[in-house]
Amino acid sequence: MSADNRDGARRDGSRRGGARRDGSRRRAARRTPSLDVPLDARRSLPTPQVDPEAFGRWSERFARWMGTAWFIAGMTGFVVVWLCWNTFMPPDLQFDPRRLNYTLLTLLLSLQASYAAPLILLAQNRQADRDRVALEHDRQRAERALADTEYLAREVAALRIALQNVATRDFVRSELRDLLDDLRDERRDERRDDGPAPEPRRRPEDEPRRSTRTG
Repeated sequence: MSADNRDGARRDGSRRGGARRDGSRRRAARRTPSLDVPLDARRSLPTPQVDPEAFGRWSERFARWMGTAWFIAGMTGFVVVWLCWNTFMPPDLQFDPRRLNYTLLTLLLSLQASYAAPLILLAQNRQADRDRVALEHDRQRAERALADTEYLAREVAALRIALQNVATRDFVRSELRDLLDDLRDERRDERRDDGPAPEPRRRPEDEPRRSTRTG
């Protein structure tokens, strides 16, 4: 093989290697999408949409109905009729014979219990959530009432302290009465110091009148 052929073969090999590397890079770029490109919505199997609130309300009604006397009486009557039919009726009319230990009735009761237990638990969980919310509201209401009571107690104490320095009606009356007594005592003392009051002077016009009266 000549040198030219060898150089050509090397060039072809390098080109093929570069093409392979470019192809692998492109495939890797396709596999890892860019962060600024939104992902395509994945197709999934259709699932039934159930409203949790509506199903919860229905479970509560069912659990409430199971706790009534009508349900117990109806369930008891159903079991009694089932047992009597499959015990005393002719064998060709029995659909759950006694010789099979009432297998169908046992399966029905087990199915009913397996569905009733989760429904009752769901109703209890909803009731527990409501009780928790009501308890939280009661706690907040009690805290607000306690804060209001403490505020009113502080205000009443402040009013009592302020009223201690305010003159009441009885206090003003007693002070005025004491002041009036002091004024009377002072006036009485002044009269004692001045002596008896002088007699009024007689006018000359009064003498003839008195003489005429005496005559």
